[in-house]
Amino acid sequence: MITSLARIRSSTTGLRRNLNCWTTAITKKHRAIYERTYPTVLVFSNGSSIEIDYHEPRKIIILPLNLAELTEAEQKKRLEMRKPKTKVVITEEIEDSFDENRYLNFKK
Repeated sequence: MITSLARIRSSTTGLRRNLNCWTTAITKKHRAIYERTYPTVLVFSNGSSIEIDYHEPRKIIILPLNLAELTEAEQKKRLEMRKPKTKVVITEEIEDSFDENRYLNFKK
């Protein structure tokens, strides 16, 4: 009788998960309403920031930049920063007077 119980216990332990303090899952809290407020840094579009209490646990909130409020020069500067960098093409060859045979005596 003892061997049959041990056999049943050993066969069922393979089916259970061993949950302990070393097992973990990376996820977020799935809540619609949080019970408290959390300190959060709010960054405005001009670069200034303040600390507020927010209803979700976030570290930082960055407000978007309103392009309509910028001057023409600032808008052009922002559009230039968006463009991809162009590759520099070297068209002329430089005449080289380097003679590698002069340094053969140093190579041993």
